Amino acid sequence: MQFTELALSEEIMRAITDQGYDAPTPIQAAAIPVVLAGHDLLAAAQTGTGKTAAFTLPMLNKLRPYGNTSPSPARHPVRAVILTPTRELADQVFANVQSYSKYLPLRSTVIFGGMTMDPQTQALRAGVEVVVATPGRLLDHVGQKNINLGQVEFLVLDEADRMLDMGFINDIKRIMALMPAKRQTLLFSATFSPEIKALADQLLRHPEVIEVARQNTTAENVTQLLYKIEESQRYRLLQKLLKHHEMKQVLVFTRTKQTAERLSRQLVKDRISAVSIHGDKVQSARLEALAAFKEGRATVMVATDVAARGIDIDQLPHVINYELPGSPEDYVHRIGRTGRAGASGAAISFATPDEEKQLQGIEKLIRQQLKVGNANELLSAYSNNHRVSAPLPTSRPLPSSALALIPGRAGRPREIPALFLPPKQAMATQVVIAEDSATTATS
Repeated sequence: MQFTELALSEEIMRAITDQGYDAPTPIQAAAIPVVLAGHDLLAAAQTGTGKTAAFTLPMLNKLRPYGNTSPSPARHPVRAVILTPTRELADQVFANVQSYSKYLPLRSTVIFGGMTMDPQTQALRAGVEVVVATPGRLLDHVGQKNINLGQVEFLVLDEADRMLDMGFINDIKRIMALMPAKRQTLLFSATFSPEIKALADQLLRHPEVIEVARQNTTAENVTQLLYKIEESQRYRLLQKLLKHHEMKQVLVFTRTKQTAERLSRQLVKDRISAVSIHGDKVQSARLEALAAFKEGRATVMVATDVAARGIDIDQLPHVINYELPGSPEDYVHRIGRTGRAGASGAAISFATPDEEKQLQGIEKLIRQQLKVGNANELLSAYSNNHRVSAPLPTSRPLPSSALALIPGRAGRPREIPALFLPPKQAMATQVVIAEDSATTATS
């Protein structure tokens, strides 16, 4: 199927063409006609398959008749609200909205916590048709009468399962009570849990159901490897893997923000360029860290699960679970950061005896046993200053356009565009990879 077959407007087709795409992903091909037909939708698809464009494109297409160039705020009431669980995901979705509406006279903005409300208030009071928001900050603006939801026609709940995990259900219900009962509601999720289906029963009206991938599966193009280690071996194994395999872009996950900060600082001390991203960093620091990682100024980004859903690094070669997540579902989302848009990737996990319960939960959820590597053999080889003969798990060969991202290649990584990913955002601030002080802002 081609995008030309999906009855999208000329303006949106031009925006898609500008990104260099002509064929939709499976979730896009299935969801776009349903949304254009006006149905509520419950959709599940593996992370990295293009969910964002699957709702952004048809939503913008249906909002097209409202576009106008009037300076009056009254001519630009809020028509669509997209709710996301994290700031990073909100920013990513907003970038998509901007990209695909650039030839339409529609206004959009993004609002989330961790930064001053003043610029957000100004944008809202100037009038916008599309608002991308985290639930808490949206309610803050409602409380200050900066936004009126009385004319909303579209509500999108993106990563709804994560919003449930984070306890946003009451906020979501409060927000929906402020909207007209007659509206189109789209619920997108990386997984189809019983809780999500129960939520859909409460919030959606006779929804169409789309499930592109089997529940809680991991992408076939991501090679998964497990190292069973002692706690004392954890950091040493990470350090040696990074140095001896010359990894150039690695996303490392920890369970807590304290561990993330300590680990990134230790890596910097050991002359490995690293940044961290977690809930104790203000939004500007999180965006700076993400920019440094995307642009190749940092080899490693250490993150908590706040980043598991909201980070898109096109052609990211490696994800390392420095610590196993507390929730098996988070393992799926973590390793979903690699192997996106059909590219290949590798996910490496460390597990100590104390993490055996988490490991069993992960293997039960994904319905497979992880391949186990020999950590002692690797550490022994490294201690003798020899490279290991067997390479790290890599995936099927990447396309030639992505060779700059293969570990060991010279040159800085560069982003390969994908329809469901936002364009790289230029950051005016230069980031110095060094020990930065932690701040105290909530997610």
